[in-house]
Amino acid sequence: MTATYTFDVFTSLDGFGGASSEWGGYSGKQGPELLARRLALYQADQRMVFGANTYRTFVELLAAGDQDLLDPWVTRMRHLPATVVSSTLKEPLEWPDATVAHGDAVDVVARLKEESAVPLRSHGSLSMNRALMAAGLVDYLQVTIFPVVTGQTGDDPILRGAADFDLELIETRTLDGRTQELTYRPTVHSPVDQALALG
Repeated sequence: MTATYTFDVFTSLDGFGGASSEWGGYSGKQGPELLARRLALYQADQRMVFGANTYRTFVELLAAGDQDLLDPWVTRMRHLPATVVSSTLKEPLEWPDATVAHGDAVDVVARLKEESAVPLRSHGSLSMNRALMAAGLVDYLQVTIFPVVTGQTGDDPILRGAADFDLELIETRTLDGRTQELTYRPTVHSPVDQALALG
């Protein structure tokens, strides 16, 4: 059986995954329901998949003592087995149970989906996951929308340059009365299919 792959991403309402200043959408918005939900998501056995840039960012933030990375779900994520897709990194990595997979992310994840006995999940790794979505390898797109607009400071648009997708809404949750978690099943949009449906 093929393992499922979830692209798990945080965003502001206007679609940014990060901010160019100290203020960001996630900081200060971790209510008890959100933290409990995140921990529950990461309690299950699964394998993390990261691109090299996201892995490096996590390691730098952990080394700097970033307070948001002390949340229990992040600690749990850090102790799950992980595959880091990179052409430059070498083992051993500064992550308890991580291995490097060299090669194209599409090939690496296609192989992992066939071989893994547990589901696969990626938090962040935007450009890698956009490529995986375009290749049809992402089973679930899980978007957590924080109640902020970062129109002046936002950076890293989560879907900038992505292909066109149709999204089937699988699940929705409101956490702490303010944060939305939306889970979709993405399908690459086909103008031919649309024309046939309208015809």
